[in-house]
Amino acid sequence: MISSTPLIVHKNEDDPKKCTARKLKRLNLAEFIGFIPRSAIVLYPDSETRISRNDSSFKYLLAMDVSWKNIENYSFTGYQVRSLPYLLAANPVNYGKPYKLSTAEAIAAAYYIMDMKEISFKILNVFSWGIQFLNLNRNPLEDYSKASNSDEIKKIELEYV
Repeated sequence: MISSTPLIVHKNEDDPKKCTARKLKRLNLAEFIGFIPRSAIVLYPDSETRISRNDSSFKYLLAMDVSWKNIENYSFTGYQVRSLPYLLAANPVNYGKPYKLSTAEAIAAAYYIMDMKEISFKILNVFSWGIQFLNLNRNPLEDYSKASNSDEIKKIELEYV
């Protein structure tokens, strides 16, 4: 069963005042680390494999907190990478933009899709816009959480894109 505390590799590439990863760490809702454990699922937006319930068997969920402009500069060869399906951002920087989620939104969505909804709520409740993320994405998140693998997620995703 995947840990309820997500791991974050934080690269200090964003505004510290708007950084959702820093807030999660400050509130002991995430742990910063300097490396990627082999036993982790890594959230990576360009992965062809979508995160699903099957991924809850890994030990850790890991997010890279890097600027969207620099994501291509990192290599994830040899790691188990997963992307999130179509979801809309609710954070103030990228509100309403598909796929442009904050680190906190991405982590919360991953837990929700893996049917660990209580962790998702706990993470989102610390942000004034957190519940709005769930409201914007309620139907797709519910549908994704019922799928058992990446292929099923992709089929459901086509209904929302």
